[in-house]
Amino acid sequence: MPSDSHCHFFSTQFFGALSRQRGRGDTADALCRELQWDDPDTPQALADRWVRELDAHGVARASLIASVPGDEESVASAIARHPSRLVGFFMVDPSAADAVERVRHAVADRGLRGVCLFPAMHHVPLGDPRLERIVEAAAAQPGTAVFVHCGVLSVGVRKKLGLPSRFDLRLGDPLGVSRLALAFPHVPFIVPHFGAGFLRETLMAADVCGNIHVDTSSSNNWMRYTPGLTLTTVFHLAMSVLGPSRLLFGTDSSFFPRGWQRGIYESQKAAATAAGITETDQASIFGGNFDRLFPR
Repeated sequence: MPSDSHCHFFSTQFFGALSRQRGRGDTADALCRELQWDDPDTPQALADRWVRELDAHGVARASLIASVPGDEESVASAIARHPSRLVGFFMVDPSAADAVERVRHAVADRGLRGVCLFPAMHHVPLGDPRLERIVEAAAAQPGTAVFVHCGVLSVGVRKKLGLPSRFDLRLGDPLGVSRLALAFPHVPFIVPHFGAGFLRETLMAADVCGNIHVDTSSSNNWMRYTPGLTLTTVFHLAMSVLGPSRLLFGTDSSFFPRGWQRGIYESQKAAATAAGITETDQASIFGGNFDRLFPR
């Protein structure tokens, strides 16, 4: 059974944050109707729905990301309800005055396991001392990973709602992750989407730092920036540098009723097989590595 290292927890609080940014006073329910998505209801109800979805597709476990800063409690409630199936990640804005304290509370008191940084979104460079303090707080709680989004960043729901996305893509260079990974060698770092267009730089950083992992999530449409590149080739290149122990399968699933994106899983399994990856190594990529980083 696979485990999914990259799913988003689109809670009522998530939609509330989007509503405030749009400034129209829409309720979460109203936004969901506009998007033609299901209302998430309470965090506990959404957690139950995720577990039913995982069961329906034969998925063992999944990480759920609180996808706006300040929504740690929603995903903490979800994992408290299903601790054997769900692992909690959360987004933090390093520019916020309480960012370090929020990280400490989330990982030490609420049991969350992944701190998610989006340098391009929050306009905080990877070399900024504020990031070092956040990673230091994560490092104080063994078993906590630091997820760093690099490369191209596109948030589909923002586009659908007409919200601006003033992302500075210059700040999402995976080579900057290597500086943090070298400074905190016992902290696992995760770069999603194979670096989202910075495959070469991601592999360079991971080659230097044995604590950098790469997740395979999403449709990986960034491949169109390199003519002729295929997912099979991407898996082959990643395996040649990272080996089978530092690749983490993910889908980037998020909202309902679409639910878990089985098509992404099937295309990645096919690409891994075409790349000549053995069944044993695929077992590590599609579940074993996740269980090792985030034991039940």
